[in-house]
Amino acid sequence: MALFSRNKKKNKIESAPASVSMKSNTRDLSHILRHTRITEKATMHSADGVYTFDIAPSATKRDVMQAVRALYKVTPRHVAVVSIPTKTKRNARTGKSGVRGGGKKAYVYLKKGETITF
Repeated sequence: MALFSRNKKKNKIESAPASVSMKSNTRDLSHILRHTRITEKATMHSADGVYTFDIAPSATKRDVMQAVRALYKVTPRHVAVVSIPTKTKRNARTGKSGVRGGGKKAYVYLKKGETITF
């Protein structure tokens, strides 16, 4: 028999046993919310029920909603995602310029009466 024949052998593929579970639909949401963004503006908004988080660059609004629901046990009514642009900064001592990384942040709007404690 030749190594590269046109006739291929049919191998029987055994199915996985029933006790082995398939991959579940749940995702690991621990990497979505990096940390809370504590600034003067964010502190003012938290009195109105709007909380600000730094999030992963690949995160979506739906991911942020699921992560807040899972971690803080509150249901957000609205999520706004904003891209933070990168900025070039000049080192005063050496004169070299570098890049300060951007990222993403999310504004999470909660219903009246619901709060998040950090």
